[in-house]
Amino acid sequence: MSTTAKISETSSAPPEHGDLAELGYKQELHRKVGPFGSFAAGFSFVSILTTVFQLFFLGFGLGGAAFFWTWPLVFAGQLLVALNFSHLAARWPISGAIFQWSGRLAGATFGWFTGWVMIVGQIVTVATAAIALQAVLPPVWSGFQLVGGSGADSSPVSLTGAANAVVLGIILLVVTTAITAIGVRLMSIVNSAGVVLEIIGVVAIIFAFLVHAQRGPGVVDTSVGLPSGDSPYLFAWLASGLMAAYVMVGFDSAGELSEETHNPKRTAPRTIIRALIVSGVGGGLLIVTAIMAAPSLTDGKLATLGLPWVLTQALGPIGGRILLVDVAIAVCVCTLAVQTSGSRMVFSMARERSLPFHRVLSTVSPRTGTPIATSIVVGVGAALVLLVNIGESAIFTALASLCIGMLYLAYLGVTVPLLVRRIRDARAGISDSGLDETGKPLFSLGRWGIPINVVAVLYQVVFVINLMWPRPEIYDLTGHTWWLQWSALLFLGATLLIGLAIHIRNRARHGVLVLGSIGVTPPTRQQGAV
Repeated sequence: MSTTAKISETSSAPPEHGDLAELGYKQELHRKVGPFGSFAAGFSFVSILTTVFQLFFLGFGLGGAAFFWTWPLVFAGQLLVALNFSHLAARWPISGAIFQWSGRLAGATFGWFTGWVMIVGQIVTVATAAIALQAVLPPVWSGFQLVGGSGADSSPVSLTGAANAVVLGIILLVVTTAITAIGVRLMSIVNSAGVVLEIIGVVAIIFAFLVHAQRGPGVVDTSVGLPSGDSPYLFAWLASGLMAAYVMVGFDSAGELSEETHNPKRTAPRTIIRALIVSGVGGGLLIVTAIMAAPSLTDGKLATLGLPWVLTQALGPIGGRILLVDVAIAVCVCTLAVQTSGSRMVFSMARERSLPFHRVLSTVSPRTGTPIATSIVVGVGAALVLLVNIGESAIFTALASLCIGMLYLAYLGVTVPLLVRRIRDARAGISDSGLDETGKPLFSLGRWGIPINVVAVLYQVVFVINLMWPRPEIYDLTGHTWWLQWSALLFLGATLLIGLAIHIRNRARHGVLVLGSIGVTPPTRQQGAV
């Protein structure tokens, strides 16, 4: 980290400025995010309207009606992860949270690779979120099918649909890049407004599905709709869990915006949990009511056309399209939230001279209070990822599973060293203490910290394997392209090799980075353990 990044805060500065100075940084990003804006950052990253509408067809197509039960499983597991993240957000409220938390817990080198995997995963996630426009805009108006004309197949897994998804996605990325570059205040306003509309839309859609229900909720206890096959149902059910796993990530975005949030030690931990709980409850109701309202579970349309078809069938062309517009807004806001989170991760690592062109990437515009270059890098990177979708319609589901697998790995890079630290501190008799900006005790898991951490790690390991497993129904819809089937492991290997080359280059130029010696030192008995 450059010496200019360290300062001494004056006693007249807001309390969060002093906390940031203790972590080794000066206040460059503008603090414009309030409690609801912090909640909106996490909720819009999760964005149940975006992701459930985008991948419902896949979950149902793989597991039938009973695929619903993957949702509470993933929700419970991710809630345990969120509780651990909230614990850390109260103690280290800093941009690039995943990188910073991992590095301060396990050393800068381990943290660097965790942050690098997170950056690549976020860029792929931005691209995958932008693709979701294809699932909702052509059903609203056929004129949005720009490739092949209004009569062309608009399914995201068709050739014309996949190509059109790239066009719509790149247009969206231009808009979101501009918003993130203009300033966090505008981003927060757009995010918050979008979240309000999304919550209204979720409630309206659930109500519409309930009014037009064709069957009772007990249908989710059956595998109706499951395609015929000889494999055990458990394998199909685990594959269908991709949809739930894809939806419930990104709740850590409130932590990523800590340097731009008022009273982050108090605000961020609560908004991380709140964003996940609201998303988990709303998404679960959305899935079960959609299955109840579908005109048919066996004619194949639910596994190909997904929720847009159910919505237009339930409300008619006009009513369905009105709510699909709300879904399109949610897609745009979700893409914005993911891109913002990714840009802060790049900024945080560049601030430590850990990335090429670190001087440019760590520059904060004094006018906008945002790292403009990082927003552009993430936007351009996502656009390049989108381009591989042209002519490769089978890569859509592979991208979705791949990006979430990367994020799960990065999350593991935090929860595993946190567990090690907790066990070590428990043996040493180090207690957990501290106060937030309002003088109240920091968010803490107390004596439940280790058990919750253990179960969270076990859950993450199982789902990383599940997400990365080279099953053809996820990674190779062509059925004969070996590199697609193994693309997750190949991509992860390439990511780590490129990261290793960058890390070796940085060490040769700037020496060994020791995050623990920059800013806050490992907690002591007086400071409180993590």
